[in-house]
Amino acid sequence: MRILVVEDEPDLAAAMAEALEAEAYAVDRAADGAAADEMVTVNEYDLVVLDWSIPPPSGLELLAAWRRRGLHMPVLMVTGRGGVDDRVSGLDGGADDYLTKPFAYAELLARVRTLMRRRDKAIPPLAAGDVAMDRAARQVTVAGRVVRLTPKEFAVLEHLMHRAGEVVSRESIAEHAWDHTFDAASNTLDVIVSRVRRKIDGGREARLLETVPGVGYRLARERR
Repeated sequence: MRILVVEDEPDLAAAMAEALEAEAYAVDRAADGAAADEMVTVNEYDLVVLDWSIPPPSGLELLAAWRRRGLHMPVLMVTGRGGVDDRVSGLDGGADDYLTKPFAYAELLARVRTLMRRRDKAIPPLAAGDVAMDRAARQVTVAGRVVRLTPKEFAVLEHLMHRAGEVVSRESIAEHAWDHTFDAASNTLDVIVSRVRRKIDGGREARLLETVPGVGYRLARERR
C-alpha cells in the first residue's frame, strides 16, 4: 500500500512517515500543495494524509481540485483546526476522515487502517486460478487454504492479481509496494516475489507466477 503524506512541518512529516513505514506502508512525502498535486498526478496512491494548512494550494483547495478531477483515493485530513465548523468543512470538502493535532500516532495508524478497510470493502475480491484475495479481510487463500503473507508480499501479490494475465514491470511493482526512493533493480524485489511464488505455487506442477526475463513478472489467470 502506498501512502502520500502532505505536511510542511519537517519533523512531523518525518514522524508520520516513520510510523506508517513501521507498519509496512510505502510512504512518499510532499511539503506543499503544488508538490503534492504533481505527485498525485504522476503516482497512484492508496491513501493521502493531507494537512490543511500547507503552502498553496491549501489542503482543502487541493482536495477539492482532486475530487473535481475524479480522484477518489481516501484522504485523511490532518489539521490544528478543531472546531466543529472546520471539521464539517473538511468532510464536506471531500475528506474521508479528520484528525486534529496534536494526535497520538496510534490513532493515526488506526484511522489509516479504517480507511483502507472501508476502501477495500468497496472493491470486489481478486482471483487468479485457485488463488483468491479478500482485500478487506487482508486474507489470501490457495485452493481454499489460507496462506499467510507479510505486508510486502501481500502488496506485491495484490498488484500482480490486479493485472493478472499481463506482464508487469519491476518498476510498476516497486512503485506500488515501495516509495519512490526504492531501487527496482534491487534483489529485495526478487526475494519478495520468490516468497510469494513459493506460497501460492509451492510444489505444484502447474504454476501461476512466472518471471519474464528482462521485464518483470506475469501472474497467469489460470494454472497451466
